[in-house]
Formats: sequence, structure tokens, C-alpha cells
Amino acid sequence: MQQRVSLITLGVTDLARSIAFYEALGWRASSKSVAGEVAFFQAGGMVVALWGRASLAADSAVTDTGGWGGVTLAQNVASVEEVDELLARAEAAGATIGRPGAPTEWGGYSGLFLDLDGHPWEIAVNPDWTLRDDGGVELE
Repeated sequence: MQQRVSLITLGVTDLARSIAFYEALGWRASSKSVAGEVAFFQAGGMVVALWGRASLAADSAVTDTGGWGGVTLAQNVASVEEVDELLARAEAAGATIGRPGAPTEWGGYSGLFLDLDGHPWEIAVNPDWTLRDDGGVELE
């Protein structure tokens, strides 16, 4: 298996509402999306999908307990100002701010919002990682 991720699918309770939320953040759904069933968003070199929680649980062979699934998503950005701007944009779109932007113990700056279905998104500046022009990060 190659060391990469191609797709992350988020289980959502209301697909139309979730699409509107991500579009309010500036994302654009792909024409490959299936109206009323699944939405795909190109996210750099990978795809983020929104799909009904029940369908995702059945397809993934798990029981949906309705709680946090032990996964937090993150996006690295270039500046402290961008962290704060994205957190404000997410809150204006209906997100809950779980942690406002602040300096971190590891020398960066980050904050966290919860999307409409409670999926945590950390927005961070990490001075130890290289942020490429395309938004990708490099560890070495």
C-alpha cells in the first residue's frame, strides 16, 4: 500500500445543509457529485466527500454510535491572520468554534471549528512544515 490518502468521506445528517456550509467556506462541489446522494470536493491532491451518515456506516461495516469517530481533519495555512479569518468564516457559516486561534506549545498557531455535523477541523500555521504554493505540506 502506498503512503497516501485519496479520499476522506464525512458522514452528514443533512447533505444539502452540509454542502451549503462548505460552499460558504469557499469550497466548490465537483460536477462528479450525485445530486441528493453524495458531494465531492477536490481538496488539493485528494477528495473530500459528504455522504449520509447511515449510508456511510453501512458501507464501512460499522455501527454509527452518533459520537466523535476519533478523527480530526486539519488544514495548514500561511499566516496567523489566515487562521483567524477562516475560523471567523466558518463561524459565520454556522460552525461552532471549539478552540479559538492561539499560539501552540509546539511553536505554531491554531484554532479549531466543528462543522454542522460535529466534524472537527483544525486550522493551523506550523513553522516546522513547508507549505507549498498548492496548499500541500512537506515534512522533509
